[in-house]
Amino acid sequence: MGDDKALTPRAEDFSAWYNEVVHRAELAEHSPVRGSMVIRPWGYGIWERMQRALDDMFKATGHENAYFPLLIPMSFIEREKEHVKGFKPELAVVTHAGGKELDEPLAIRPTSETIIYSMYARWVQSYRDLPVKMNQWANVMRWELRTRLFLRTAEFLWQEGHTAHATEEEAEEETRLMLEIYRKFMEEWIAMPVVTGLKSDSEKFAGAVRTYACEGMMQDRKALQAGTSHHLGQNFSRQFGLTFQSEAGVEEYAWNTSWGVSTRLVGGMVMTHGDDSGIVVPPRLAPSQVVIVPIYRKDSEREGVVGKAHELKARLTELDVRVKVDDRDHLNPGAKFYEWERKGVPFRLEIGPRDLAKEQVVLVKRVTGEGEDRKAFLPEAQAVAELPARLEAFQDQLLTLARKRREEHSYRGVESMDRLKEIMDGPGGFVYTGWSGDPAVEERVKAETGATLRCIPDPDFQSPEQPSRCIGGGEAQSEVIWAKAY
Repeated sequence: MGDDKALTPRAEDFSAWYNEVVHRAELAEHSPVRGSMVIRPWGYGIWERMQRALDDMFKATGHENAYFPLLIPMSFIEREKEHVKGFKPELAVVTHAGGKELDEPLAIRPTSETIIYSMYARWVQSYRDLPVKMNQWANVMRWELRTRLFLRTAEFLWQEGHTAHATEEEAEEETRLMLEIYRKFMEEWIAMPVVTGLKSDSEKFAGAVRTYACEGMMQDRKALQAGTSHHLGQNFSRQFGLTFQSEAGVEEYAWNTSWGVSTRLVGGMVMTHGDDSGIVVPPRLAPSQVVIVPIYRKDSEREGVVGKAHELKARLTELDVRVKVDDRDHLNPGAKFYEWERKGVPFRLEIGPRDLAKEQVVLVKRVTGEGEDRKAFLPEAQAVAELPARLEAFQDQLLTLARKRREEHSYRGVESMDRLKEIMDGPGGFVYTGWSGDPAVEERVKAETGATLRCIPDPDFQSPEQPSRCIGGGEAQSEVIWAKAY
């Protein structure tokens, strides 16, 4: 499909729209290596903004960055039984190096619990050495059979936090703290509202005691697991001898947590806010929040309008607005408008000879609210002064729209399997029901409806009236959310 053609409408084929828009917005492309992707500068710029925000939040809560090896001895992976069972099908393994077969195969990290806790075991002797709170920004590899850019690739970028604590209570507190940091980041930066809650045993991380997750609803009403935080108990500490001498002088095993988000968040942003014209980037994440397009027909007009564009850029930059001037001569203004719409820049400033004479600019907003004009003709001083506030309002508007969409497609108090199936076969969404805790019910729902148990929601997201009956019959132990998912 050529770049001059319209995108497949979301309502017609959301999956095709997603694949097209990721390419056409120049976020990423498939690489020559099966299942891997090349993240292009616009896509990487969004990821960099995510990284910076999260990194600041991690450091503000006492975490330090470190780096651990890409290659992990297979014997390490195999020590924790649940862990190896969960990851073995996805492992990529190095068996030869330096022209000969290795004595022990090395796994390309699918996650780093094993290598990290083996190092913590060297560094921790006493309760005085705890807690250890580290994070690493890295790439991982999981040999996925079916891949989709950002959402599921063999190699992807992420952060993984790993901590060690003296007590179970401290580890649980850490697990919940990081879940809340993720929720706050997703809502305040990506403008992607998420439900937080506990995963069922069948959905938890391999080797964890408990897994908590952030679940976002995409525009096709499917769920996206956007981030997870795991209470690992003492499982890995026991396998790697991570012990410490307590205040009472007794040797004890440390309590661990791990937590992570990945470049999947870029895909979540696309599917939360994009429209049939392209992606929409929330202002806090946009590499360029405003693009200025000078418009002229004659060479004699170029110097004046391009000069004014750069002057406006300088004034906006002083207000901490990220601005790009698109003064490429080989493209006409229409082609530039089209490109920046596709890329989701929040605002576009247009300036031509007439605007120059009137000391005005044309301000075009990427997404409008009900009854709001997309285009505004403003005195340039007013446009410059108001842009920081307009960007904040745009950010808030995206979250409000996404939250409204989620609530419109959340179904509470569903009691019958037939009704659950009807919703999943029809509009889709988040369906709240009672659950007995029986894994057989979970399997039945999955087999009959294609939905999985996304989480046991935290109190903030639970229905006002707790369901008394399980969706599979009998008494309910808790309320749960079902949805089809990525």
